[in-house]
Amino acid sequence: MLTTTPETRMTFPALRRAAALVALALPCALHAQPAAKTRAAAPRDSFALTAPLPMDPAVKVGTLPNGIRYYIRQNTKPEKRAELRLVVNAGSILEDDDQRGLAHFVEHMAFNGTTNFAKNDIVTYLEGIGVRFGADLNAYTNFDETVYILPVPTDSAGILEKSFRFLGDVASGIRFDSSDVVAERGVVLSEWRDGLGAGERLRDQQFPVIFRGSRYAERLPIGKPDILEGANPGPLRRFWRDWYRPDLMAVVAVGDAEPARVERIIRQTFGPIPARPTARVRPQAAVPGHDSTLVTIAADAELTTSSVSVLWKRPAQATRTVGDLRRDLVEQLYNGMLNQRLQELALKPEAPFTGAGASSGAFVRGSEIVSLDAGAKEGRLVETLQAVLIEAERVQRHGFLASELERARTSTLRAYERAFAEREKSASEAFVDEYVNHFLTGEGAPGIAFEYAAVQRLLPAITLDEVNAVSALRAGAANRVVAVSVPDKPGLAVPTEAEIRAAFGAVVAATITPWTERVAEGALVAAVPTPGRVVSERLIPGPGITEWTLANGVRVLIKPTDFNADQILVSAFSPGGASLVEDADAFKTSLAPAIIAAGGVGEFSAIDLRKKLTGKVATAQPSIADLSEGMSGAASPKDLETLMQLLYLRFTAPRADSTVFAAQLQQFEQFLKNKDANPAAVFGDTIQQTLAMGHPRARPLSADMLRELDLTELLRIYRDRFRDAGDFTFLFVGNVTPEALKPLAEQWLGALPAGNRREAPRDAGPRQFSGVIDKAVRKGIAPQSQSVVLLAGAAPWTRTDAHALSSLGELLQMRLLERLREALGGTYSVSVNTAFSRRIRQEWQVAIQYGSAPAQADTMYAAVREEIARLRSAPPTAAEVERVKEQQRRELEVQQKQNGYWLNTIRTRVEHGDALDTLGDYLTLVNGLTAEALSAAARKFLSEENRARFVLLPEK
Repeated sequence: MLTTTPETRMTFPALRRAAALVALALPCALHAQPAAKTRAAAPRDSFALTAPLPMDPAVKVGTLPNGIRYYIRQNTKPEKRAELRLVVNAGSILEDDDQRGLAHFVEHMAFNGTTNFAKNDIVTYLEGIGVRFGADLNAYTNFDETVYILPVPTDSAGILEKSFRFLGDVASGIRFDSSDVVAERGVVLSEWRDGLGAGERLRDQQFPVIFRGSRYAERLPIGKPDILEGANPGPLRRFWRDWYRPDLMAVVAVGDAEPARVERIIRQTFGPIPARPTARVRPQAAVPGHDSTLVTIAADAELTTSSVSVLWKRPAQATRTVGDLRRDLVEQLYNGMLNQRLQELALKPEAPFTGAGASSGAFVRGSEIVSLDAGAKEGRLVETLQAVLIEAERVQRHGFLASELERARTSTLRAYERAFAEREKSASEAFVDEYVNHFLTGEGAPGIAFEYAAVQRLLPAITLDEVNAVSALRAGAANRVVAVSVPDKPGLAVPTEAEIRAAFGAVVAATITPWTERVAEGALVAAVPTPGRVVSERLIPGPGITEWTLANGVRVLIKPTDFNADQILVSAFSPGGASLVEDADAFKTSLAPAIIAAGGVGEFSAIDLRKKLTGKVATAQPSIADLSEGMSGAASPKDLETLMQLLYLRFTAPRADSTVFAAQLQQFEQFLKNKDANPAAVFGDTIQQTLAMGHPRARPLSADMLRELDLTELLRIYRDRFRDAGDFTFLFVGNVTPEALKPLAEQWLGALPAGNRREAPRDAGPRQFSGVIDKAVRKGIAPQSQSVVLLAGAAPWTRTDAHALSSLGELLQMRLLERLREALGGTYSVSVNTAFSRRIRQEWQVAIQYGSAPAQADTMYAAVREEIARLRSAPPTAAEVERVKEQQRRELEVQQKQNGYWLNTIRTRVEHGDALDTLGDYLTLVNGLTAEALSAAARKFLSEENRARFVLLPEK
């Protein structure tokens, strides 16, 4: 199905295993709780190493008489919503030879007709209650399981019952109508086609080696195209009948609903499904071990970078006891500390790799991997392999430093502390995966209160010797696989297997000295500046925004919220941006913030700064866009002053680091060396340059442009854009009060340099395209096509028209999904995006994108134009309008409880000079949307006077 990436979140099993995140990232927000109070939450013997992890008392777990397991948790974030899952412990690994790809095909058929829902009725129904197909309603199939994802409202009668009824039908009532199966073949084949390319060809070469002797090597979930092309109801129904059965299923429900009611609905819906006492045995596929190292070397003409991975396979280690949790912590510390070293090395221009990391975690069911991965600079892959192996060997011979362990402990504890602080604010989606994993693998789900208390007890007792000992478990030839991938291009030698194997011997024979480090001392800000003061203050009562003006002209806006306990977001912005520089310098101006910020601040290099901020939750990063320059950042309330200091230093003490700059240039060069081998990159560059009609500001980055970069000039550009804070607005949203912020704002923002500079962005181009453009790009060898269709024009901007245009885009996407995917079976997904600019020029654009088979590209384009013409000629139905409105209402309900929404909305209002006391007017627009308004918008905005069509086709 349409699988999308969920918002960033950290479930508790993932929290234990995300070593790089724990050690490298500076979390956005955290408020510490008293440790003693947390430890008192459980008796002392609960933390004995042999003690099993308890089930979180907030979740109710039960089993129906037929064997179906259920997990129910009440959670009110977001309000009036619930996350429902049907989990089937069956995936592609269970397919018979004539079913390869049909486990996934069954998932598709669940949305094409069941006992209680005719074809696509569930999609129409859910869209009518505000659930978007693809973005919300979803499902996925992998090797070992299939999961149906259903986020639904809970504040209207009958929605929960009907939603569970659909999941019940998936479990016991999919129809598999032959005509629907035939129609769905094209959709599934489109999904298969979308996955083609360099990555797929590398996978096909590497998986047989990585999974040698295992069924996993030949049971990819997407399946075989010849079987998909001939799919018929018999094998599909056989898979569903064999494996969609009560003993292999669980229902998960987390959200704003009374648990007793949810349990009653689950029992009523799933209880009548009969048990299967004589069902097929559900086998556990194994990944066989091997005594020696396996090597796989793959080259591809469309690959843009070289990489190497060293994998060690091992049996899965589920976290079920306190001792397992402690073991995970030890491994997490090891990964984090090694990653810090590798990150430091990557900042040196002499490093042979562009980036490297160590990780460990789930592989496939019953198997795990630990790995060393690195991206190699071109022609230096064997050096890269030796370099990462040397760092692992350095740890094995000499161990880590006590200071490294202390920082890793601090970072790890802070990550758990952060999760604990947000325990009452966590979104329902954050809990669901934890319960899915508990059902599928037995992974513990004790809840963050227990985990945080356990980690506080366990972490201080973990010794340096224990962490160092992990290195011995990541050595030796047994169960080791080396996977190499390189671009296939003239003049680039592909490493041989003998060279790869020789690298291991070279490392063993090498003289490796212990790691040393220098930790910068001193305060983050060496000399505290003279503070400024607030000279005017007002309250904007509707949205609850406090506004200050400081003596230096800085404007500060504060919107306190209680959406997250430990999050404060900041956005600072000033008009001007790259539009104020010469065309030839525009790309330098855009790159300057990232390059200068990578050098650190003041007396602290990037590495020194990271160490200095260990345990702090505060970030501030500069940027220069076309029309503005600014800073973005986040902090925990207790680290608010650190955030303010970082903002101050980014303005007043930028640090240009020539060594880091040299390393950055090399990384840019590596990215550009083979970029044109990637069909998608060539397609994107062609669209950009064609629409811009050769404008110098639309030049794709090239090696020649890199040679124009000079660190001194970049620092000058940076300083010019940030030398005068007098026309900056600083916007703070989150768990912050004006009382807490005011003295810090006066101290750090009030001390920023300011003059009388008042800038406005200028129209530097490029202009919007005009006329009709039809351009084909032939690049790539996979039998796939991508199409982009653009409509554009100019019109006076109004809030009503802007909303009508975005609503029209949503309606058009619904219709194109129905036409291109469901009716024609010609694509897997369609996206429609709209934009209506009002700064500089008042212009609008509609962008439509979809994939297809190359032979169908013209047919699909004709269908797109027909649907556009239909919308221009006749108004939408009342049902369609209501679907659009309800999705917007439901989306707004959730967004209005998120700090990021308010940050972006307020900033947009400020930049456009709009009044802030009308922030709630969007709902008025939604409720006022009519079929007539959408029809008028279609006639206005779906004009083909300015139309561009770009299509990517294979070279042959």
